[in-house]
Amino acid sequence: MRLESIVAVLAALPAALCFQEQTPLKGHGKLHGATSADKHAPSYRKALIDLHRNLVTIPSISGDEFKVGQWLVDYLISRDFRADIQFVEPREGTPEGAQRFNVLAWPGQYSNPRPRVLVSSHIDVVPPFISYGIDDGPITKDTVIRGRGSVDAKAAVAAMTIAVEELVAAGRVKKDDVMLVFVVGEEVAGDGMITFSDAAHARDEPPSWHSVIFGEPTESKLVCGHKGALFCDLKVTGVASHSGYPWLGKSANELLIHAVSKILETDLGSSELYGNTTFNLGVMEGGLAGNVVAASATGKFGARVAIGPEKDGHLIVKKRIQAILDEVDKDAFEMTCNPGYGTVDCNCDVKGFETLTVNYGTDVANLKGNFTRYLYGPGSILVAHGENEALTVGDLESAVENYEKLIEHALGNKS
Repeated sequence: MRLESIVAVLAALPAALCFQEQTPLKGHGKLHGATSADKHAPSYRKALIDLHRNLVTIPSISGDEFKVGQWLVDYLISRDFRADIQFVEPREGTPEGAQRFNVLAWPGQYSNPRPRVLVSSHIDVVPPFISYGIDDGPITKDTVIRGRGSVDAKAAVAAMTIAVEELVAAGRVKKDDVMLVFVVGEEVAGDGMITFSDAAHARDEPPSWHSVIFGEPTESKLVCGHKGALFCDLKVTGVASHSGYPWLGKSANELLIHAVSKILETDLGSSELYGNTTFNLGVMEGGLAGNVVAASATGKFGARVAIGPEKDGHLIVKKRIQAILDEVDKDAFEMTCNPGYGTVDCNCDVKGFETLTVNYGTDVANLKGNFTRYLYGPGSILVAHGENEALTVGDLESAVENYEKLIEHALGNKS
């Protein structure tokens, strides 16, 4: 992949795009200090909370990730990482003239890293922005931290970074063993990870990593796999008429409602590990007035795919949905889908971890290649996109320790 120097690139960008409100944390030796009323606090507590706070404080809704990316690069450089950027195409939500980029970082100053393990999460968040907040009083492991991205997934970004610092400082891993990969766009189309994956496989040399640790909210458990995903737009064409004579027209609204009802009653695919494929019609619009039979309607749906294989399990679900649409009205429906995937299996055979499967999608399927995949992170997905997104200091600290264990396990340092 082609890595751009952050110094040269950001110097060429308009001054108006530079982020001045945050100041990067300054380096102060290899191990972090901490001030805490809790005598059992880990040495890195203050650094972890400071890093997490700065990340959450900076808004980074998908498409508008520049400011948090720039701050993170500055921070990593101040902590003796080599930090480079990888441009990603602008998308909906990107301010005019702004840049988007993935942040790639590794300990030391190697110009051409060949890491054995990648540690990856995302720096974009879902809307709306919710300001950072933390409980008053002395900080303990039970102190609650709130805000958009406090869980999904800036908690993972902070914990992963501190974990790598701690491992390197203690000499438990070599500087060239691990690379941090923090991507944009995970919450929308996965375009950040897709860009990273495409670039990695376009190089003359094959990727060097044999394991990748992905960070998402998993309740501090190791995920054995997650459902696949299929996201599509529906366009329905009917015939307008006076509502007093509905038989003279064909209601696009009724066709859409009828089709969705049949889809919800149908087994779109199920498995013992992942349960049933679920279907959600998230957006529905149609018609012009209450006294006019609707000539058109649209809908947007998401299906959480419970069957494999990963490469085309979603296509089986798509085919079953298409069959229902054709049964309702072969000529009325047009379905357009984004790239999807079937169920995604991950390695969860690591001593000391509780395990689970999850129903949400991740960037795991967007990174192509033959490698061992781990999925772990602090916090719960059940609050991740809500107004009550929050986790505890203890959740963050446990994640640091567990990321250290996973990195060492992946490197073969521990069984």
